[in-house]
Amino acid sequence: MNMKTKYLIFGVSLLSVISCRTPLNVANVQTGKNIALSTDLPEDALFTKTIAPYKAELEGKMNKIISHTSVDLTKEGDNSTLGNLLADYTFEGADEWAKKNGITNGVDAAVINIGGIRTTIGAGDILTKQIYEVMPFENEVIIVKMKGSDLQGLFDYYLKTLKNNPVSHLYIETENGMNVKELVNGKEVEPGQTYYIATSDYLALGGDNMDYFKKGELIPTGIKLRDLFLEKFIANPEIKVPTDLRLNFKNKKNKTDE
Repeated sequence: MNMKTKYLIFGVSLLSVISCRTPLNVANVQTGKNIALSTDLPEDALFTKTIAPYKAELEGKMNKIISHTSVDLTKEGDNSTLGNLLADYTFEGADEWAKKNGITNGVDAAVINIGGIRTTIGAGDILTKQIYEVMPFENEVIIVKMKGSDLQGLFDYYLKTLKNNPVSHLYIETENGMNVKELVNGKEVEPGQTYYIATSDYLALGGDNMDYFKKGELIPTGIKLRDLFLEKFIANPEIKVPTDLRLNFKNKKNKTDE
């Protein structure tokens, strides 16, 4: 039997198998008129009238003045004004929740990522919509329970990346490729002590390569970061920008600021 005949027999056999299967049910497809979407389409008057009051109410809420800042709140530098402010708000919200939920001494520090802050806030009145622009994500505040010995991963992360991810109640100093000083609440880390670090669910799960959080126990708070920030801005009608030094990367050559 030559090769051509073999292929012919195989083809016939395959066709027979296929023909024995239950036939597919093909939906009855009917063609209709295409409607081109463009800016020239007239508005639906009834729809526009129906949503008008809701639209006005939403715009009113989004344009409500909730606070004021005399300086620009930016993401620039290793100790950015907006970054440090939001890190402090994260710490405060988590600390309050912790003390109400069995963590007697509250949280010890907070870490957020600069990339999660999507825009800046210029000097002047601060509107509700600006907080939504700064934090458009539905991230939740997570408290990570960690051993002091495991916190070394956090300090090593900053040494390796020299990245301006904002922190609160932490001081990290590096020089010439070494960690020079590592402090939590102004004190050196005790390896056998338990620490509670506030962060976002994104980072707690290893986002932005913060794998060191995976060694800890995750404690969800149910607090949305954006809701917390809104609450804090409303509670502070005149923003006071943190001025303390937190990330001190001496002889930093490569800029990794977002």
